[in-house]
Amino acid sequence: MLLYIHIPFCDSKCSYCAFNSYVDKFHLKREYMSALEQQLLYELKHFDVQEKSIESVFIGGGTPSTVSPALYKNIFTIISHYLQDNVEITTEANPNSATYEWLEGMKNLGVTRVSFGVQSFDNNKLKLLNRAHNSNQAVEAVHNANKIGFDNISLDLIYATLGDTQELLQNDLKTAFSLPINHLSLYALTIEEGTAFASKPQMSKEQLEDTKWLFKKIEEHGFKQYEISNFGLYNSVHNLGYWQYKDYIGIGAGAVGKLKNERYYPHTEIEKYIQNPLKITTEKLSSDDIKIEKIFLGLRSIVGFEQTILNNEEKIKADALVQEKKLTLQQGRYYNHDYLLSDEITLYITS
Repeated sequence: MLLYIHIPFCDSKCSYCAFNSYVDKFHLKREYMSALEQQLLYELKHFDVQEKSIESVFIGGGTPSTVSPALYKNIFTIISHYLQDNVEITTEANPNSATYEWLEGMKNLGVTRVSFGVQSFDNNKLKLLNRAHNSNQAVEAVHNANKIGFDNISLDLIYATLGDTQELLQNDLKTAFSLPINHLSLYALTIEEGTAFASKPQMSKEQLEDTKWLFKKIEEHGFKQYEISNFGLYNSVHNLGYWQYKDYIGIGAGAVGKLKNERYYPHTEIEKYIQNPLKITTEKLSSDDIKIEKIFLGLRSIVGFEQTILNNEEKIKADALVQEKKLTLQQGRYYNHDYLLSDEITLYITS
C-alpha cells in the first residue's frame, strides 16, 4: 500500500505548472492540514489498512516545504502504526523554502528521502520558468540535506525548453552529479492548458535525438534508467509502486487514490476540500481500462506486464514485437527497453 499526501501551496506559480497549486492561500494552511487528518483517518478505514502495511509515503505538491514540520506532526502520528519498518517517506521541496531548519524538522518526523525541484542550474532558464530560487540556493539545499543525514536525495531537471543547448544541459548534469544525490528525474517541458506557457507553444522544443543524448549522458554517470523519466543508483519504492499498479491512498485537494477497480478524487479547490474533505468522487475502472494502464505503465518502466492479461489477438502482436526485438519476454512478462516507444507500443498492442 502506498500513501500520497498533496500540499497545494506554492510560493510562486511556475510557467509550465498544471498541478493543483495556489500562491495566494497560505492563510488556509492550518485548516487544510486539519482537513488532511480527517480524510486520512477515513481512508485508512476505507482501504482497510493493516498494521505495518504502508511501504511508502510521498508528500508532493505544490510545495511541501511551504508548510512547517510542526503542521505535519499529527499526520505522522496517525500513520506511525501503519508504516513498515523499512518504509520510504519522500517529501518534495523547493530550494528557496527548504531551509536547513525545515529539512531537519522533516528528518526528525521520519522523512527518509528528499526530492528537490531544481529544474536547472542556469539562472536565466530558472527565470524563464518562473522558478523562485537560484542556482546557489539549489546547491546549498542539496548539501544541507546531505549534512542533516538524508541518505536518499533526488532532484528534478527540465529539458526541451526554448534556449536549451547541449552546453547548457551538459552543465546542468555536471553540477547535478557533483552533488550528493543518488536519484535524478528528467522531464521534457510540456505545454498544458491553463498554464502561463499555454499561449506560447514555442517554449517547448523536444527533439528525439537530444532526448536520447541526455539519457545516454546520465547513464554514463552510473545512474540507471528505470522509468522513462527516472534514473538512479537508488530506485524509488513509491515510483515503482505506481508502475506495479499497487493500490494507493491519495489525500488532499487534487490528490488521487486507487483501490482495486475504483479511483477516488477529493475536491480540488482548497476551500471546498476544507469544508468537506470526505466528499470524494468515485470512478469505476473497467477491465479494459485496467489492462491498458498496466501495459502502459509496465512498458515505460522496468516493471513490464504479465503475458496473461492479453487476449489472443494482443498476444500475437506482442509476440511479433518480441520477434522484432522491440520487446523481450522473460518468465511470462513482457519488457520494453526503449521507453520512448512505450506509447506507440501500447497503442499497437491494444488497438
